[in-house]
Amino acid sequence: MIFTLLFSLACFQVWQEKNPADDFRKYFEQFKVDGSFVLYDLNRNSYTFSNKKQFKQQFIPASTYKICNSLIGLETGVIPDENYVIKWDGRKHDAPEWNRDHTMQSAFKYSVVWYYQELARRVGGAKEKYWLDKVRYGNADTSGGIDRFWLTGKLRITPEQQIDFLKRLYRNQLPFSSRSMDIVRKIMVAEQTPQYILRAKTGWSEQDGLSIGWYVGYVERDKNVYFFATCIQSRNPDETDFGKARIDITRNILKEMKIL
Repeated sequence: MIFTLLFSLACFQVWQEKNPADDFRKYFEQFKVDGSFVLYDLNRNSYTFSNKKQFKQQFIPASTYKICNSLIGLETGVIPDENYVIKWDGRKHDAPEWNRDHTMQSAFKYSVVWYYQELARRVGGAKEKYWLDKVRYGNADTSGGIDRFWLTGKLRITPEQQIDFLKRLYRNQLPFSSRSMDIVRKIMVAEQTPQYILRAKTGWSEQDGLSIGWYVGYVERDKNVYFFATCIQSRNPDETDFGKARIDITRNILKEMKIL
């Protein structure tokens, strides 16, 4: 057992020497975006960084807030489960998947903004603020409108806080019922193979003249869990395939690390 552990540590050290995290910059440069990547290895209790200076920098969470918003909706009883339907009001959206009725599960999958805006309105400003404070979600600032504070308002979160929130969700350490957390973990599944389960959420909004893109989540593989937060920024998102970049950068890094 000792030999196996030493061998594993030696392999990890060789990987670090041959693949320094700075090499991950090539994936950001490929899409012509700035940004950062952080990964937390649960078993090793260790971090891997690309552009560590952004680890504690605050960014608008955009639709990554849907993870927390789902938990709040369930815990307050505003929605009973992931199959709860909110009717589409008929307004046309650029994303064709949004132009229909949605359950919470499908709204999470397609990142349907209007569904979660209606959910927040039904929860109400006082309860949203109460839960953000209780959860310690980012700066917990709900100013900017009950249905806009995570999109164009003052809510901010750092990559460090994203990782911490995801760790607490995985460990059942958030101040929500186990049932609520079980449901949200289920709807977060983005990919499942015989080797791993990937749970994740995207986000995209504007802050200080920049497009801010997120991809956050965690991978369960080989009796370990790898939590990640990718945050990209660009002044010209139309020229960088911004929506694709968030996911591809993350997946390329995770593949290079042999996690996917």
